[in-house]
Amino acid sequence: MEKVLSSRTELEAEAAEFARGLRPRAEGATLVTLSGELGAGKTAFTKAVAAALGVEESVTSPTFVLEKMYLLPPSAAFKKLLHIDAYRLEKGSDLAPLGFTELLQYPENVIMLEWPEKVKEALPQASVAITLVARDDGSRLITYG
Repeated sequence: MEKVLSSRTELEAEAAEFARGLRPRAEGATLVTLSGELGAGKTAFTKAVAAALGVEESVTSPTFVLEKMYLLPPSAAFKKLLHIDAYRLEKGSDLAPLGFTELLQYPENVIMLEWPEKVKEALPQASVAITLVARDDGSRLITYG
């Protein structure tokens, strides 16, 4: 499915709608991968998902720290939102220090992973694979795969 999002407001609304549809899997974490060039809107999408899931603290890009964890409210379907940015990683094994394999084991985790192509050999099949493309007119094309 593809959609054109004309503004940041539409991107945030799309992310909130996406978040409302997320449900824990029977086995393992829900892995959402976000692909797209720099500035495509991956972090903006993740921020809006976090807000929709009940994160009240400021959500920022984990580009330099690689991973940020947010505890979700008791009423949420998930317990933790993990935001991982693999942009600075060179291979899948670089996820090991984050305890990535362990994080994948828990159904109460939802993992938003930016730049999956950098670490693809270490990833299971994503629950949802999202691609964002910034267009010349300022809009974004979002594709769910």
